[in-house]
Amino acid sequence: MQKLMHCSIIDLKLLVAVTDAGNMSRGGAACFLAPSTASLRIKHLEEIVGTRLFKREPRGVSPTRAGQIMVDHCRRCLGELEEMQASLTPFSEDVHSQVVIYANSSAIANFLPEDLQSFLRAHPKARITLEEHVSRDMLVAVVEGRADIGILTQAEPHPDLDYFPYHDDEIVILAALSEPWPDGDQVAFLDCLRFPFVSQQNGSAIHSFLLAKASELGKRVDVRIQVAGFAAVASMVRSCAGVAIVPRSTLGAINCDGLRVVELKDAWAKRTLRLCVRKDVLGPRSYVSALLKLLRQGNCTDGAAATKSGSGDESGSQDFISVMRQNRRHSVEES
Repeated sequence: MQKLMHCSIIDLKLLVAVTDAGNMSRGGAACFLAPSTASLRIKHLEEIVGTRLFKREPRGVSPTRAGQIMVDHCRRCLGELEEMQASLTPFSEDVHSQVVIYANSSAIANFLPEDLQSFLRAHPKARITLEEHVSRDMLVAVVEGRADIGILTQAEPHPDLDYFPYHDDEIVILAALSEPWPDGDQVAFLDCLRFPFVSQQNGSAIHSFLLAKASELGKRVDVRIQVAGFAAVASMVRSCAGVAIVPRSTLGAINCDGLRVVELKDAWAKRTLRLCVRKDVLGPRSYVSALLKLLRQGNCTDGAAATKSGSGDESGSQDFISVMRQNRRHSVEES
């Protein structure tokens, strides 16, 4: 089996192409190989593996069980190679053009899209890698150099890091207007835990934040349903599936009809997003410095002053970002 390590990328592509085409000749043509060459390459792979990879049929070929397993692995390998090439391409053009940002969910959904749009218009050669993480993971990544900028709520003093204010925001409770609710404009988070919750997926920053705050009170969260995105959370709350915690800054981009927005009494509900960078990356010609300067221009604007009700399409940052990965980790830190 160690001979598999000597297979070429062409062999992997050919295996996938033949499977997709269901025909040796058409699969070979997709890889610019003559039918006889394609057949010989597949036969060579079968000799290396020690079993047949395709069943020859009157109208073509189909993968055997072993062939399908190998094809699945080939697809993953080729996908990883394409991702690696995409990640390295900016460095081959300009070693300083790649900027890696780690941010929490509210920054990604609400503040970064407009800022990154302005930045990429001014710096068309720049490439952004944006990942969602919790605060503690961001700090470690920035210190270690895996991220250029972190956007977080928990700023821990560190001799190698600088912090700058970005936006004010607030965590609020969403509840259905049709459901009974305690009197008052504010509610304690502890009192909310008697209701079932709608939350985002396991590992998302806001979900980890929800579980952490309940754990600090010695309580557990009754998560009735989990969905992806704040707009989906709002829809499920409107359908009386439960209550939810969301950043107030998200309310302007989701349909809040039929929803009650309630302030939390807890001090941690009001928070400031901060920019975190290493001191040694702030050179005058650095893309990181240029982006940091732009982000600081709009610091602490109107996150906490977002409308309490409204409607609109769900917004995100995909339109302005070259790479967006859902690299989420379970944690008990802040989102």
